[in-house]
Amino acid sequence: MIDRDHPLSVSRQALILDLSRSSLYYEPMEMSERHLALMAAIDEIHLQFPFYGSRRIKDELLDRGFLVGRQHVATLMRRMGIEPLWPKKKLSKPAPGHKIYPYLLRNWEIIQAGEVWSMDITYLPMARGFCYLTCVMDWASRRVLAFRVSNTLDASFCTQALEEALERFPAPLIMNTDQGAQFTSEGFTSLLVAHEVKISMDGRGRWLDNVFIERLWRSVKYEEVYLKAYESISEARRELAAYFDFYNTKRRHQGLKGRTPDQVYWSTLRNEQQAA
Repeated sequence: MIDRDHPLSVSRQALILDLSRSSLYYEPMEMSERHLALMAAIDEIHLQFPFYGSRRIKDELLDRGFLVGRQHVATLMRRMGIEPLWPKKKLSKPAPGHKIYPYLLRNWEIIQAGEVWSMDITYLPMARGFCYLTCVMDWASRRVLAFRVSNTLDASFCTQALEEALERFPAPLIMNTDQGAQFTSEGFTSLLVAHEVKISMDGRGRWLDNVFIERLWRSVKYEEVYLKAYESISEARRELAAYFDFYNTKRRHQGLKGRTPDQVYWSTLRNEQQAA
């Protein structure tokens, strides 16, 4: 939006666009090595004990030699987008003014691929720094249909992943997400509406619906991310693409009776003729 090489000065461009000049000159400080180590440890603890809140994670960190307070742990968890899996009054908060959709999957047995998709976001530690990963997953087959990596938690990378999935595969009946601002944004929800996909959002008491994708995050991190410590986001994208190809085509799941996500997806796809 701001062109620093334009003949107009930056301050003049900011005035024309009604932007704060101070925000244009601000450069975010890099996270310290201590903070990055803390966040990596929090991520590992959350994967091992997804029901732990900031208090228990703080205690676990103390056992590991980190001198840290509960409030600081809670702040880092918010930055990472981490929440404990337990019944609570509110899930991820939408942005003010964003529409919240009802939960549609109550008492619905999902047995066919293409019926329901789900999406979520997770934090990924790298060798220096961190990034975020979002995936579109078919609920019945656990197949990863698309993914995106980003260094920010804005809505655009979630929308891009959804666009790719809708281009490559038949649209589902329902998309289920939490109530986070990325999934309640106009760009994300309007794309689903345009493809006549019903929107379902986890509500009170629906914390167990995150379990499938939480298992995906655990597999991704222990089998891929923690073993490699990516040097850059471009490396993360390349290596994750290879991992998800393995995950879909070769990794057998006990919950799928020893079959791969690909085998279940293509054998149970709701509308095979459309897929062809």
